[in-house]
Amino acid sequence: MKDVETNTRLADLKDIIQSEGEVIAKAQARQLRAIAELDNLQGRSRGVPVEVAWILNLTEHKSAKKVALARTLTTRLPETLKAMEGGVIDEEKAAKIADPTAYLSDEKAREVDAIMAERLKDKNPSSLRKMANYWIAKVDKAGYEARCKAKRADRQLQLIHQDHGMSTLIADVPAEKGGAAYHSIDREARKRKTKDEPRTLDQLRSDILIERCLGTTHSDPKADIYVYVDLQTLAGLNNDPAQLAGYGPIPATIARDIAHSKDSTWRRIVTDPITGLPADIGRTRYRPPAALDRYIRLRDRECRAPGCNRPAQAGDIDHTQDWAKGGTTDKTNLGGWCERHHYLKDEPGWRFEAEPDGSITITTPTGGTYTSKPEPLHEPRA
Repeated sequence: MKDVETNTRLADLKDIIQSEGEVIAKAQARQLRAIAELDNLQGRSRGVPVEVAWILNLTEHKSAKKVALARTLTTRLPETLKAMEGGVIDEEKAAKIADPTAYLSDEKAREVDAIMAERLKDKNPSSLRKMANYWIAKVDKAGYEARCKAKRADRQLQLIHQDHGMSTLIADVPAEKGGAAYHSIDREARKRKTKDEPRTLDQLRSDILIERCLGTTHSDPKADIYVYVDLQTLAGLNNDPAQLAGYGPIPATIARDIAHSKDSTWRRIVTDPITGLPADIGRTRYRPPAALDRYIRLRDRECRAPGCNRPAQAGDIDHTQDWAKGGTTDKTNLGGWCERHHYLKDEPGWRFEAEPDGSITITTPTGGTYTSKPEPLHEPRA
């Protein structure tokens, strides 16, 4: 009886959290509409952010961002605002769409807004921003490429002194180089993390970075990054954005530059033209287990936990249904997981179920269900 009561209460709590989230989103939408109207009535004067800051007891910086978001949603992103009014997304998620579309013309911003409208549900802020960037890259190919080139030209290193004897290094670098550097350092840290090593992985990664910067280590810095680009784009027949695992969309020109580097290795992935998912990877070079492992990492690209962007190449491959409980070792029952989400399966009340199409449905202790689907490598083709 106690278990039944607990399960009922867990389900009630889930419903309360979800319904109150919707109430908050709707209230935020009403507030932003009011701010936009105030802004219009006062002719978008510089005093509006100041007044809103005083009304809401915000800093003027945060107030200015809120006013800018209100303007954007009521003029350029009407579908995103409708989603807020329906309780589908909140202010934070709306901002993740508004911020990257700020560089677009009104016409292109509304085009992205319309495309995103049907894809907003069950996405976290990080996933929404990545999705928005993908469609921005698709809708405004030339503009996105130009902005990427400008950002790469603006790369820099900053030293920020912190309290308690610490400093922070911030490097703005091209995405593929940053990813390669991090994974190289991470791989070295994991190699050093033996049972006799008292330092944590975070401490090791930090120490290895400084060692390499100061030239006090001879560790091999080479690391893999994974860029997914379709053959037509690679051949220059179109300019669809490619995907950098763990980061998101990059322009076709940058993908081709990476692909044609003398240090790059190409691997063929045959995709299903209807779904865009991998259909076959070839097994002539590897024994079946190795080929299957590679297939799962290529198919999933990132951790299968909803909203997690950890690259599959840096995580674990695991059975959705435990092998010891009859789970099969095949592409239907295997998935890529980061270290943090890998062990959720073993927590009390969590249930993972695999579907024939590669989807994984996760049921939480409150009874909530979340489905993770492998993203296609390209748009469906006739």
